[in-house]
Amino acid sequence: MDASVLAERAPTSRKSRSIKGSAETLLLIAPYLIALLVAGALPAIYALIQSFTSPTTGGFAGFSNYLTVISNFRFFASFGDVGLLLLVWLPMMVIGVVGLSLLVDASRGKFGKLMLFVYYIPGALAGMTNFMLWLLILDPSVSPIKFFWQATGQSSIDSILASPMHVIWVLAAMLFYQGSGSWLLIVYGGLNSIPDEVIEAARIDGCSEWQLAWRIKLPMIAPWIGYLILMNFAYGFQIFLEPQVLATAAQGILSPQWSPNQLSYTYAYEVGNTGAAAAISVILLIITLALGVLIVTKTGLLERS
Repeated sequence: MDASVLAERAPTSRKSRSIKGSAETLLLIAPYLIALLVAGALPAIYALIQSFTSPTTGGFAGFSNYLTVISNFRFFASFGDVGLLLLVWLPMMVIGVVGLSLLVDASRGKFGKLMLFVYYIPGALAGMTNFMLWLLILDPSVSPIKFFWQATGQSSIDSILASPMHVIWVLAAMLFYQGSGSWLLIVYGGLNSIPDEVIEAARIDGCSEWQLAWRIKLPMIAPWIGYLILMNFAYGFQIFLEPQVLATAAQGILSPQWSPNQLSYTYAYEVGNTGAAAAISVILLIITLALGVLIVTKTGLLERS
């Protein structure tokens, strides 16, 4: 065949493959894009519109809804509560999950697989099962750790949650218990993606297990650690169910507006001010997106290795 004909067909062939590849990629991500639109983008747009709508007249309210929530005495206090929780729980989550993942990775064989399964069990106790378990643990009269509560002078769940720092530590323990097992699997998967040749070369160069973990494994799983920080930060910042259950169990001890999401819930379903509730939602969205972008850029989460 003539060389000039081949030269003319080559760009056309590459263009056809490119179009086919783009169509296949679009088809692959279409379900996610639909879910993102229905469960993410549309609710966010609706909340933004509602935040500028008057709950009484239905007309344009300007920034009055934002001024209403900011002037509420629980607004900044609720952000302070969540901020303190993140300071305690997020380092606990990252250090605990990464540390356990490194230990499991260093314990290859049946023992390592057994421990991976054992660590995952708490994550299987999702939803109300987990909450009921913690209410049992926090009730000194029936708790399996009754001896501990008696030794510390605690006689009821109300006395345990009477201190703000006790609430922080209880919530941090609840969040770590229910989430660490699932995240351990994700970080452990990142460790398994490290090529065996890299590990063997490090051992030949004289790396100890500690040096191997600190200088080789941790830098190579930085994107997984970044993903762990990002998703847990977003969940912790928008926490609702855990303090809501504790507030119900210890009525009058824990504020029903302990977190910003609880304050938004109060505005929407108890006060009937959907505009103020939407304003809090928009504020939460802006803060989590801004800090999410910061975490992604600093950890190289989306960079290709």
